[in-house]
Amino acid sequence: MLAFISHAECMEHDTGMLHPDQPERISAIENQLIMSGLDFVVRRFDAPKVTRAELERVHDAAYLDRIYALDPVREPVEIDGDTVMSPGTLRAAERAAGAGVLGVDAIMAGEVHSAFCAVRPPGHHAERGRAMGFCLFDNIAVAAAHALEAHGLSRVAIVDFDVHHGNGTEDIFRDEPRVLFCSSFQHPFYPFTGHASDTANLVDVPLSAGAGGKEFRTGVREHWLPALEAFAPEFLFISAGFDGHVADDMSHLQLTDDDYVWVTQELLAVARRHAGGRVLSMLEGGYEPGALARSVAAHMNVLIG
Repeated sequence: MLAFISHAECMEHDTGMLHPDQPERISAIENQLIMSGLDFVVRRFDAPKVTRAELERVHDAAYLDRIYALDPVREPVEIDGDTVMSPGTLRAAERAAGAGVLGVDAIMAGEVHSAFCAVRPPGHHAERGRAMGFCLFDNIAVAAAHALEAHGLSRVAIVDFDVHHGNGTEDIFRDEPRVLFCSSFQHPFYPFTGHASDTANLVDVPLSAGAGGKEFRTGVREHWLPALEAFAPEFLFISAGFDGHVADDMSHLQLTDDDYVWVTQELLAVARRHAGGRVLSMLEGGYEPGALARSVAAHMNVLIG
């Protein structure tokens, strides 16, 4: 059974009409689930609110104080040129981070074997003490830290195939040997971070503008998969960004639905060999509603098995 975790409050995050992260991203996914029949084979959960203690595992207390103090009553508050808080944003962010915590608990309890979290705002750019790139809380980091601290796991891997480098996740876990972080991304491109060579627990696959499935798959085979096999994670987390899709004008990569199917198959095989099939996938980017919805459905189909 695959858990599908979301919450209506994720739609209340109002970024303004011209911002890429629109509520329609979630409704497009919901509609695709119905059209594809997936809605009848997933187990739905409402995301709870994350707790302060769960956030403090990955974010500085002073940073959280600032975010909560900014919570607007009427008019939106701009944190930077990309990141905005509306009156509904904080509640949406609490649900987005809480979704991963619930997913970890459900998987570890054996209620489901994997989970997909359809939430917004995304999270992988949020650093330990800084909001940026549409992100307030690092949702996937909160989930991974929960697996380590609440469930006593000793090795978890986070794989990020968003078109933008997951700088926030790297910032949080850079010196954490219990976490392997593998990321692919267009480079040079926002947020202009990442590594040309791998380190002990950071494995990057930078892709040039115009790269497509061939380059992406080669990078995964040559870098991610050997590192994952050697690390043998007990739980696999996915920052699932679909903004590298050829139909998405957020980037200049040329990935297709089939590339997302392929990488999900490869990652699920790793999870089955080392983690008892435990996979939690968290929505990050993907801003063309049709391509996003199709790609998510294809990704979920693989996770369902």
